Amino acid sequence: MSQNPFSIRFLMVLAVIVLVSRQAVLVGAVTCNPTELSSCLPAITSSSQPTAQCCAKLREQQPCLCGYATNPSLKQYVTSPNAKKVANTCGLSIPSC
Repeated sequence: MSQNPFSIRFLMVLAVIVLVSRQAVLVGAVTCNPTELSSCLPAITSSSQPTAQCCAKLREQQPCLCGYATNPSLKQYVTSPNAKKVANTCGLSIPSC
């Protein structure tokens, strides 16, 4: 039985997020937890539109994006062209860190 490449990639991304989430940090009044952005994975890893939940979580986690961008395990998901499209669609920008 052949696995769908997207589902394998999604599981790998989810595994990385779970591992990194163990390093959650507090920034201001926001707890930086990359698993909070799991609703954005489909939009970041494909060309689908972000959901309202994704945009809400992205706004909530915005103070944490520089930390995610400097983390080698998460950088590709924050600085990729699709991540920037998701942020733009949600009315946000990825900060220059």
